[in-house]
Amino acid sequence: MRVAMIGTGYVGLVSGACFSEFGTDVICVDKDETKIARLEDGIMPIYEPGLDVLVENNVKAGRLKFTTDLKVGVKDADAVFIAVGTPTRRGDGHADLSYVYAAAEEIAEAMDGFTVIVTKSTVPVGTGREVERIIRAKRPDAEFAVVSNPEFLREGSAIGDFMRPDRVVIGTTDERARDVMRDIYRPLYLIETPIVFTSRETSEMIKYAANTFLAAKITFINEIADLCEKVGADVHDVARGIGLDGRIGKKFLHPGPGYGGSCFPKDTLALVRTAQEHGSPLRIIETVVDVNAKRKKAMADRIISACGGSVAGKTIGILGLAFKPNTDDMRDAPSLDIIPALIKAGATVRAFDPEAMEEAQKLLGDIVYCDGAFETIEGADAMVVLTEWNEFRGMDLDRIKSTLKHPIVVDLRNVYEPGEMAEQGFSYTCVGRASIGG
Repeated sequence: MRVAMIGTGYVGLVSGACFSEFGTDVICVDKDETKIARLEDGIMPIYEPGLDVLVENNVKAGRLKFTTDLKVGVKDADAVFIAVGTPTRRGDGHADLSYVYAAAEEIAEAMDGFTVIVTKSTVPVGTGREVERIIRAKRPDAEFAVVSNPEFLREGSAIGDFMRPDRVVIGTTDERARDVMRDIYRPLYLIETPIVFTSRETSEMIKYAANTFLAAKITFINEIADLCEKVGADVHDVARGIGLDGRIGKKFLHPGPGYGGSCFPKDTLALVRTAQEHGSPLRIIETVVDVNAKRKKAMADRIISACGGSVAGKTIGILGLAFKPNTDDMRDAPSLDIIPALIKAGATVRAFDPEAMEEAQKLLGDIVYCDGAFETIEGADAMVVLTEWNEFRGMDLDRIKSTLKHPIVVDLRNVYEPGEMAEQGFSYTCVGRASIGG
């Protein structure tokens, strides 16, 4: 079995490496010559725990290769996965499918013999149909099938998600394509992973429905957290109490400054636009998008309030820049809304993130980047936790207090316990729980 993976971004690189770990011969294709050269040297373009070792092992075994030549990659491949970006299109919120369609055009010219073309990128319903039309127009006599196979990878735990998934969704009614996909995913059949075969359109919808539901769940608990603060309840206990209900589940009930990353922001917006186009608006998801955008902007006001109502001339130490731990992904991270607002309010911002510093420097303006957490808060007027990296959870509280100019901590990820912070004499602001005055 030979597989070509078009695109070496997050989804393409992780998927290609994991397929090669299954024993499949994989060639990853990307037009970025620098990225391919670095991959051949073992340098990863993204941070994902364990990915560098996985790539290195499979390159050495001869199962994983990289190229900039799509024709070389696609020729003789049994399946060609399209794993290119589908960012939000400027101006209207729809998914930008130009990279997907460009890949389809090139695949049509390069494929040889019966080929299964698999859309791995997150795409709106109907995209597979359009990919098929593009290829058929180019190659009227070609034998091929277009399949939807959405990814469900969480950044920071993507390898485990791929190797031991909750389910695999495959959208096709073509029997030959089903056989090829069964063969590709045979290792997961052997561990009894649920393999869900559906129509192509249903598969495309499953991906969007899953992501928008999880985004709604996050937004729900964030709004409940706000109410908890008003009425004197503890959102963590509320989340645990409702999460033990099997109909609800405990995951994605962690309050914070709002969701970000490569999936939820663009996928919620894309599904809203698709629904509006078809005259079936999704009012709940429209509200989710609006509430989340406003929440991220409101977090700067929470920090300013904790600092006495003004940050003008004050230094704020920010711990964490990525949208979540165990990734360097800065896409739609809350820090991108919060830090500029603090700077506009007159603050000097110092920041540290274990992995996202390089990406952050491309997106954030006039801030000071530090080499560690305690350097970041040295003499600062307040410490703010924006990303719940494990190394921030275990910081010595006595040292935090002695390092800060004022014992003010704004914990937007609830990594500390209010009672302990009170005992230490901190002015402690958190999310969905009673804040503590210094």
